Amino acid sequence: MNIAPASPHRHFHRLAWAAVLLALAVIVFGGFVRLSNAGLSCPDWPTCYGKAAWPTQDHEIAAANASFEREVEVSKAWREQFHRHIAALLGLLVLSLALLAARRRAFGPGSVLLASGLVALSIPLYTGVQGVLASNHQASIALVLLGELILLVQALRWSNADSARLSAIVLMVIVFQAVLGMWTVIWLVKPVIVMAHLLGGLLTLSLLTWLAWRTTPGHALVQAEAPRLRRLLWIGLGLLVVQIALGGWTSANYAALACGTDFPKCLGQWWPAHDFREGFVLWRGIGVDYEGGVLDGPARVAIQLSHRLMAVLVTGHLLVVGIRMLRTPGLVFWACVLLALLATQVALGISNVVLGLPLWVAVAHNAGAALLLFTLVGLLARLRAPE
Repeated sequence: MNIAPASPHRHFHRLAWAAVLLALAVIVFGGFVRLSNAGLSCPDWPTCYGKAAWPTQDHEIAAANASFEREVEVSKAWREQFHRHIAALLGLLVLSLALLAARRRAFGPGSVLLASGLVALSIPLYTGVQGVLASNHQASIALVLLGELILLVQALRWSNADSARLSAIVLMVIVFQAVLGMWTVIWLVKPVIVMAHLLGGLLTLSLLTWLAWRTTPGHALVQAEAPRLRRLLWIGLGLLVVQIALGGWTSANYAALACGTDFPKCLGQWWPAHDFREGFVLWRGIGVDYEGGVLDGPARVAIQLSHRLMAVLVTGHLLVVGIRMLRTPGLVFWACVLLALLATQVALGISNVVLGLPLWVAVAHNAGAALLLFTLVGLLARLRAPE
């Protein structure tokens, strides 16, 4: 029998749902930042041109331009730094969840605070404090790893009977997300880091969704068909994750319009010249500015073709899942949600191509992927067979 974890506090599930909504906002706004080419608009991290906010006054902009190689673009800088601020707020929410979940464990709150304190100390060690502390990247990374190790050990020790294990794991993921955000900047939007950062954000959303549903009273959807549906949903989730990764790789390599505005053909052909080997080289060294992309046409075409072919497979499978759910009493509403999101996502993907990648369509496509993921994870968290 699969028993849902007990809520460690009567408001725990409400806080978890607030974190879910904020995680969704961070993902969608992060997509807006990336798709509007603002990912390098703050050349330092976690500050923006040395400021907690961003330069706005003429003298601040002049000083920043004199100190940094990249000139200030206020219209882009605010997007990047605001994204960091709401991500930091999400981190505080996740920390609160971890503290609540660990409060009945021996040394639970202390270990969570110790790990978080080590991570917090790593930031000034990384950046350095003028006149007080020189930057030390190796010591900074060592503190982050030590903090992550403490959380991992505690997560392995704790059961998930009161959500303590899952809450600690979410906090670990958030910390690693912050590191990926730093690497995105210092490694000049390296595609594999950008894709990993996107997947990390969606993993955070998925874990928080699972945590929120499993601690919400009366969350279960009891169905005799649950075992079969769960297998289909797990397969669908795996396919969707691969497709999202391909979408992130497409975006990070600026391959969304590699086929021009042709659909369903590509550059006027069903199978144009392509280079899959070059298109899927994950690591190309450090020091290259990847803004705008570095791949040639055939490599980008290969990436776009892969994304399209995977989309057909994902759509077909989720269509089967949705139709099966339509025939299951008690799941009709969620079947309609799934099929509506699927149809919208396909329409947005096609519109991205034929309309020439309008910003709002691209951002909506990013949000659609997150909502599909939220729906599948939610169904997996709630579906149970009768006892």
